Amino acid sequence: MSTIHRSALAAAAVAGALFAVSACGPDGPAGSGAGTAAPPPDSAAASGRSSGSGGSGVIGGITLPSGLPTGLLEGLPRSWDDLKKWKFEDWDTWASKHVFNNPVVKDFWDPDKMGDSKPAEPAPPAAKPAPTTPKPATDDGVTDPEPPAVKAVAVPRPYTKQPSGKVFFSAQGGRGNCSATVITDPQHPGKSNLVWTAGHCVHPGKGGSYYKDLVFVPAYNNSGASSGGKRAPLSELAPFGTWWADQVATSPQWTVEGGSSGDAANQYDFAVMRVHNQNDTGKSLEETVGSAVPVWFDAPRDKLGVWATGYPLLKPFDGQELYRCDGGKPTRLSFDAKRPSMLTIGCDMTQGSSGGGWFATMPDGRTALVSNTSIGTQEHTSLSGPYLETVARQALDWISRKQ
Repeated sequence: MSTIHRSALAAAAVAGALFAVSACGPDGPAGSGAGTAAPPPDSAAASGRSSGSGGSGVIGGITLPSGLPTGLLEGLPRSWDDLKKWKFEDWDTWASKHVFNNPVVKDFWDPDKMGDSKPAEPAPPAAKPAPTTPKPATDDGVTDPEPPAVKAVAVPRPYTKQPSGKVFFSAQGGRGNCSATVITDPQHPGKSNLVWTAGHCVHPGKGGSYYKDLVFVPAYNNSGASSGGKRAPLSELAPFGTWWADQVATSPQWTVEGGSSGDAANQYDFAVMRVHNQNDTGKSLEETVGSAVPVWFDAPRDKLGVWATGYPLLKPFDGQELYRCDGGKPTRLSFDAKRPSMLTIGCDMTQGSSGGGWFATMPDGRTALVSNTSIGTQEHTSLSGPYLETVARQALDWISRKQ
């Protein structure tokens, strides 16, 4: 049976080692003593302690969130299902208890720091759920047999025709990177500054706090000047500049439960960042890049033909090239039947591809984002990403309006 490993730069509870899985890596080997940033002293919710009347506990087999806004759940069952009833104000209160602080350090990210981010050994794998009884493709709580492997192919240059890029960040003792996508902003059509990636590319999960020095580099290594082991100047690596994150929204499930191996938290492993250019040009990210894709929430599983992109960096890849896997109709992967089953496609992309966009064609012919890479098999035969529904829609709505 295949095993699942996390696609992230994650902290191991034992020895404080900084592990990377199919997405991100520190600038040093595993076991080098690097660890994820510790939560601030007042971060009770992030460390799993109860905060206010929200509390935490287990009801019906579901681990409940810590640090829920005081009074939010009065008169309602205290479970993750209540998140689907959250309004803008509830997300705002949650954000106030899980503060994102990312001061700009001008010119911090140079070619050496970007290029030297390397993968570490994968985190210990978690067992993949066994296939369940086949059901219609719209059913959740279902795991299908793994799809056939698909070989990734290089995306033709120039990358300036793509909405894709790389995310870079610092954790205590190391630097990591992921892939990401420029998405449209519902509140600012044609002028979006929003980027979609994986939750674990911005936050390590349970007991942690947001990563620092979090930036997005659209069209990374657009010309190929950094390919083949060469070290290119920043103008070649970042043709559209370096964009620092001002605000981040990820799922409360990931913030409270996320960890170092594939499990139910990955069924909500997504994040949205609002960014700005460190050298302000007066233009939005979308105007600068020239492209952005809408997010297709509640996309019909049984009608999707999916392709995924990313910058894989574990051999035989090197993290400098953008690749694509045409996965076709996705299968399903579930760790918790009460949550939407993940989408799974055959793909041999490795570390570095995490957070990369999954795309499909909408009925009106537009290309839209339907997921992002979250976890993959240890053998690099398939990738899985979260199914984007109500909670993801609310996260995008909050950050779009939070200007």
